[in-house]
Amino acid sequence: MGERESLVEYAGMLIGVTGTDGAGKGTAVEYLVKQHNFTHYSSRDLIVAEIERQGLPVNRNQMRLTANDLREQFGNDFVVKQALEKAKADNVKNAVIESVRALAEAEYLKEHEGILLAVDADQAIRYKRVQQRRSASDLVDFETFKSQEELEKNDPNPHGMQKAKVMAMADYTIKNSTSIEELHAQVDAVLHAISQQ
Repeated sequence: MGERESLVEYAGMLIGVTGTDGAGKGTAVEYLVKQHNFTHYSSRDLIVAEIERQGLPVNRNQMRLTANDLREQFGNDFVVKQALEKAKADNVKNAVIESVRALAEAEYLKEHEGILLAVDADQAIRYKRVQQRRSASDLVDFETFKSQEELEKNDPNPHGMQKAKVMAMADYTIKNSTSIEELHAQVDAVLHAISQQ
């Protein structure tokens, strides 16, 4: 049995989540886990663990640099590949990977029958949300937030994030500028559409 077939067999339904910062990726993932019994694999956790291992500050810029370093060392699909290998070892039925940021990651996901879901929202709304969650990587002013976002959309580093191109590859896109209830309804609609394929 080929690698592709074996990954499909273990995963059941495999969803990769991409999107802009503060759009609600984590909220969508939390809903998939709590209401639909998905197992969550976090790209952020992997990157933060590497930053902490090196004794570096955990902030948005360092996360980008460390992720780029990991991709340069181990391949541009490294983060998603690691998550898929972990899901295979765990023998999970439904897996969700948060978050897909590089083209090679999106391509690897799709090569293994994964569905790519993008979550987006108005920029001002997203900035307000990240200020409310107050994680170490969010403590920036609005101008810095915007400039970081521009870099993440199309990082000139060949191992960097290409969020704009990754989001353009999405099989489904959710606009999350209203309520959590509406977000949940859109996630349910996406799952229904996938189940009809």
